[in-house]
Amino acid sequence: MCRSFEESGEVVVYSIKELPESDRPREKLERLGAENLSDSELLAIILRTGTFGKNALDLSRELIKEFGGLSNLSEASLSELMRIKGLGRAKAVTLSALFELCRRIRSQKFDRKISSPEDAFILLNPVFSERKTEHFGIVTLNRKGAVINIHTVSVGGSGKVAVEPKEVFRPAIKDLAEAVILFHNHPSGDPKPSREDIEVTKKLLEVGNLIGIEVLDHIILGRERFFSFKGEGLV
Repeated sequence: MCRSFEESGEVVVYSIKELPESDRPREKLERLGAENLSDSELLAIILRTGTFGKNALDLSRELIKEFGGLSNLSEASLSELMRIKGLGRAKAVTLSALFELCRRIRSQKFDRKISSPEDAFILLNPVFSERKTEHFGIVTLNRKGAVINIHTVSVGGSGKVAVEPKEVFRPAIKDLAEAVILFHNHPSGDPKPSREDIEVTKKLLEVGNLIGIEVLDHIILGRERFFSFKGEGLV
């Protein structure tokens, strides 16, 4: 139960339970289905409780407003979530775990066979395209083009990441992969490759040829768009 103080100093008790039953998120979900609830109502069910002066619904609305929408909230780091007054460590950890599960579910809906740059984008986009830091990784493939695994090799700041060939191909060797697809995201949202992106790709192509693991493509992820080295004839 939350308590808030009016200007007069009078204590007013306010909680989800004090809302009309028709407006309570849990009861509303049972009655109308999850698809008919707002983002803040769904989030309030996850949070369960509010904090001093705010119920769970108020806290949810504040979170969504603070981060500029649910999509941005889902990309917030644990430390960013914990900086929000009233959220607390337990709620921040719960939200972080929830959003990561959502990303993984979206990725696993793909049939996990890569036959085009578009297939690679569909696989990687839900997990990596909106990351606020640059992630470089590989998708390992068997001889039939089926996905074995997705590995994050390096994580940087808002700019470039350091990429070492031995770190790139180590998980591919462990997976007994026949081929790999390189990928990284551009936090700016613009997937256009830099000169360094082109140089790194050439270097990794050479190393792949030497060790017998084919580099099929390098996908750069932007905001709902991508650049394919294979699609542009650069691989």
